[in-house]
Amino acid sequence: MGIEETVNNGFVERTIPGWGSVEFGRRLALKGLGATALVGGIGALAQASEAAAATKSKTIKIGYVTPSTGPLADFAGPDKFVISLIRASSQFAKGMTIGGTKYKIQIIVKDSQSNPSIAGQVTTQLIQAYGVDVVVTSSAPETTIPVSVVCEGAGVPCLSTVCPWEAWWGGLGGTIGNQGQAVGSIPKFSSMFFFGVPEFVECFLPMWEKVQKKTNANRVYAGMFPNDSDGNAFRAAWPPTLGAVNGSNPAWTFVDGGAYSDLSSDYTSMISTFKTGAGGKSCDFFINCPLPPDFNTFWKQASQQNWNPKLATVAKVMLFPTDVYALGDLSNNVATDAWWTPNSPYKSSLTGMSANSFGAKYQQVTNSQWVQSMGSTYSLFEVVIEAFKHVKNPHDRKAVAHALKHVNYVGMCGPLNFNAKTAPAQGIGIIKPVGIQWKPGSTELVGHKKFSWSPYVVDNTLNKHIPLQATLEPTNA
Repeated sequence: MGIEETVNNGFVERTIPGWGSVEFGRRLALKGLGATALVGGIGALAQASEAAAATKSKTIKIGYVTPSTGPLADFAGPDKFVISLIRASSQFAKGMTIGGTKYKIQIIVKDSQSNPSIAGQVTTQLIQAYGVDVVVTSSAPETTIPVSVVCEGAGVPCLSTVCPWEAWWGGLGGTIGNQGQAVGSIPKFSSMFFFGVPEFVECFLPMWEKVQKKTNANRVYAGMFPNDSDGNAFRAAWPPTLGAVNGSNPAWTFVDGGAYSDLSSDYTSMISTFKTGAGGKSCDFFINCPLPPDFNTFWKQASQQNWNPKLATVAKVMLFPTDVYALGDLSNNVATDAWWTPNSPYKSSLTGMSANSFGAKYQQVTNSQWVQSMGSTYSLFEVVIEAFKHVKNPHDRKAVAHALKHVNYVGMCGPLNFNAKTAPAQGIGIIKPVGIQWKPGSTELVGHKKFSWSPYVVDNTLNKHIPLQATLEPTNA
């Protein structure tokens, strides 16, 4: 089976059977390039980049594009704290010697406003007006794809995180093969680290199996996937990936709740479908990837209408305390993935600070509960420093981009190897997530503050280095 192409409203949509549309990434890429066209096109931007690369400046400039405001702002909540720690580290505070020359390092932060077009605009500004040597970016395809595309066209090294690698790869012109592999040319200047659909499945499936054996629940699962890019991709990718990972275990049956519109207000029909289930058996397990307010509405209605799955494993929501407190008691034992936690055994490659101390200091300084995006943001700058250690000139764009694709180190997010044989493609580092459940009370941190709800690591099948903190329990007994 090959790639299927259709034309929809003037856009060519490329669909890989079993994986869904990758046009979402293309559209985000076009928005980023649209911003570049406003300042004279990609050619002019590339010339500006080359001129900056030829400089003999003793200052390295790192641009950071992040959604400080807008609907993705929760991801950027820890930014000011994290950047303050990065700037205080030795390499940034005292400078770094590269090729026999001592360089100062400057970080320039730009807000994408959670808008793909603005993400492209501020990236263009960083390249053209500031002459940055490298751009780092985080938090969802809406930010990372347009930033990466502008940098790729301008010939500026770029490092992204917190975006499924499949979406990022598609946005940069690649496709996803029938077996979930990366197909296409490797981007010359862009690299990224995070994980993809297989890791989601490998994180959630072990929890399903354990709860199923414990409760003798039906092996029927409900999918709440909206009619948007993320929802359609999950709908297409989840069943075949689950089947491949499940191996010789008894099969799971998928019940699709329907491609509903974002920000719907009534989920009665979907809930009825899940209660009916398949083969005379109701859905006892739940997977989703909705907008946070949609899950809030749905989950409250599900409780009111007495649909209570044995285990809820959710994606895209329940990553932040704000989601949890908005649901109150209905958050109890809802499970999700975690790509960084303070109880991991990892430490900063810049200062040696432990993950536990990192999380505790954040809570002490900000009076807010730790969030997992702080770990990945920190690692963006660790990876860049690792790359600079392997070049003779930090203004050499090609050399820095090449070095980024060969980074292999252990830092705040654990081991990252951008050139691993098991990676989807060179320049993609894979984090192994763990399964967490939200439960009442506080996890223990050095100097921690008490919080009403906390995420506890309950399954470490994918990453045995991170210890368990609590017992996996059914969401609804």
